[in-house]
Amino acid sequence: MIVVASFFLLAGVGFSLIAAIGVLRMPDVYCRMHAATKAGAFGACLMILSLLVAQPSLRLFIQGFLLIAFFYLTAPVAAQMLGRVAILRKIPLWQPQESRERQEDADPFSAHRSASNPVSPRKMPGH
Repeated sequence: MIVVASFFLLAGVGFSLIAAIGVLRMPDVYCRMHAATKAGAFGACLMILSLLVAQPSLRLFIQGFLLIAFFYLTAPVAAQMLGRVAILRKIPLWQPQESRERQEDADPFSAHRSASNPVSPRKMPGH
């Protein structure tokens, strides 16, 4: 049982570490939120499972499964609320540099477009 508990503990620590690195390394708030909620909740649940395997008792099983249920019920709600606030505050999505360059290459008239004439010559209505 100790080997299985150790495996769950190390896997949980690994997922929690991946979540922490993801929060530090991801480019925008939406990716960071995803890393924190998915890998963080899974890592915490694996660590709780390691405790349940190492110390088997009915009381601990009930408390452990309630904790796991709490993680999986609250993590998506917290992520949704963080995402909602980010959208309401108009925090932009991250775009790779290549994607921005491709958009400029696809529409060479974007730099010459003015506010009074937002339609490029290639996309004139009726032509």
